[in-house]
Amino acid sequence: MASTIPDPHEGIRDAHTKERPSGGAGRIEAHGIDHIPEHERHGRPRRLFAVWAAANVTYLSLVIGGALILMGLTLAQALAVIVVGNLFWGLTGLLAISGPAAGAPSEVITRAMFGIRGNRVNNAVVGWMISVCYFALNLAAAATAAFSLVEQTGVTGTTGVKTVVVLVIAALTLAIGVYGHATIVKLYLPITLALTAVFAVVAVAVLRHTDFAYAPAAPLTGTELWAVLLAGVTLVGAGPLSYTTSADFSRYLPRTASAKAIAGWTALGGFLPSVAVCSLGAFAATAVDMTDPQAGLRTVLPGWFHPVFLLALVLGTIAINALTAYSAGLALQAVGLRIRRSLSVLADGAAAVSLTLYGLLVSDFLDTVGNVLQLTVALLGPAVAVYATDILLRRNRYDGPALADETPGGPFWYTAGVNTAGALALGGGVTAAALCVDTLYTGPVAQALGGLDLSLPAGIVVSSALYAILMRSKGLPREGE
Repeated sequence: MASTIPDPHEGIRDAHTKERPSGGAGRIEAHGIDHIPEHERHGRPRRLFAVWAAANVTYLSLVIGGALILMGLTLAQALAVIVVGNLFWGLTGLLAISGPAAGAPSEVITRAMFGIRGNRVNNAVVGWMISVCYFALNLAAAATAAFSLVEQTGVTGTTGVKTVVVLVIAALTLAIGVYGHATIVKLYLPITLALTAVFAVVAVAVLRHTDFAYAPAAPLTGTELWAVLLAGVTLVGAGPLSYTTSADFSRYLPRTASAKAIAGWTALGGFLPSVAVCSLGAFAATAVDMTDPQAGLRTVLPGWFHPVFLLALVLGTIAINALTAYSAGLALQAVGLRIRRSLSVLADGAAAVSLTLYGLLVSDFLDTVGNVLQLTVALLGPAVAVYATDILLRRNRYDGPALADETPGGPFWYTAGVNTAGALALGGGVTAAALCVDTLYTGPVAQALGGLDLSLPAGIVVSSALYAILMRSKGLPREGE
C-alpha cells in the first residue's frame, strides 16, 4: 500500500489514471510522492537555475562569509574557502538527475538505497527533522531582519509584534510550499532578478569600502590555520549538502531531458549566488563589524536603501524556506503518514514556527540548534555520498513505478524492508565523521590531529566506498532494482 495519497484535485478520478492533472502555477499541486507520468512532464533544465539561485541569495550566506574573516582568515583565504565549500553544489546537481529518470522525488528514490522501511527512518531524520531545523534557523534570520524593518516604521518590537511578524513570514513561505512545484518555478525567476538587483547595489557599496589587502593582526599558521580552513569549508559546504532533495524540483522534467543540463543548471544555480553573497560578507568584514551584519552593513549602505535591503533579506529567506518546506512535506509523507502533501507542508511549518518562536522569544535555544546543525554535516555528507554513489552504480536508471511498490514482494523491500548495504554504508560514514569531528565535542581523530576536523571528507569517502563495495558484493544493481 502506498504511504501517501495525491492531493485532491478537481477532475481527478483515480490515483492511477493517466488523466490526472498535476496543477499549474497558482493551483495547488496535485502530486505528492507518487510517480509523475511522462505525459505530465514538461519544461527545460535551464529553468532550474532560477529555482536554486533565488533560494541562495540569503542573509545566512552573508553571515557565513563575514564569519570566515572573524575566524581569523585573510581575505584571500576566506575567498578560497568559499569557492571550495561551494563546489559541493556539484553533488546537489548530480542528485537532481535522478528526478526525471524516476519521475519521483528524492524521498522515494532513496528507497533504492535503504529499502522501504529503512528509507522511512532516513526520511524521518535526514529528510524531515533536519529540514525543520534549517527552516527554523532561516525563519529566525528573516524575522530578525523583519523586526528591524518594522521598528523603522516606528512600531515597538513587543513580543506580540514579533510573533505576528514570524507568523506572517511563515504564512507567505508555506503558501508557496503548499501551491508547490509549478508555482515555485513560476515565481523564482522574478525573485532571482529582484534579489540580483538589490545585491548588486549592496556589492557596489561594499566593494567601495573593502580592504583588498586585509590580513588579521595575528595571522593563523600551521595546524591552527588548517583547522580553521577545514572548519570554514565545512561551514560553507553545509549549505549545498543540506539539499539531499534536489530531485524534488527536477522530477517534472521529461525523462529524455539532458542529465548534464539538469546537473549543470542546478549546480550553477546554487554555486554562483552562494559564492557571490558569501564573498560580499567576507569583503564587508574587512571594513565593518560583521558580528552584527545588519548594523555593520548599514554603515556602508545608502540610508534610503537600507529598508530595501532588509526586505530583500526577508524575500530571499522566504524563497529558500519554501523549498525546504516543500521537501519536508514530501519527507513526512515518505515516512509513512497518509497525509496530503499540502497538509504535510503546513505540519512542517507549524513545527518550525514553534521552534523559531521558542528560540527567539523564550530562550537561546536556536543557538543550540545552530551548534547542533554543524554536527549534521556528519550525517548529511554520508547521506549525499550514498545517494550519489547509487546513481553512478545504476547509471541513473530508476524505475519509478517499482519504487512506488511498498509491498514485501516489491523489488526494493530487500531484507525485512531494509537494504543492509545502504544502512551499513550510512552508519559507517557517520561513525567515521563522528570520530573526526571538532564542534560541540572533539572526536578522537580530531583530538590526535590537534583539532583538525576531517569529518566531512571522512564521512563522504567511507560511506561511498562502503556502499560501492557492499552493493557490488550483491551484484551490481540492475535497472529497477
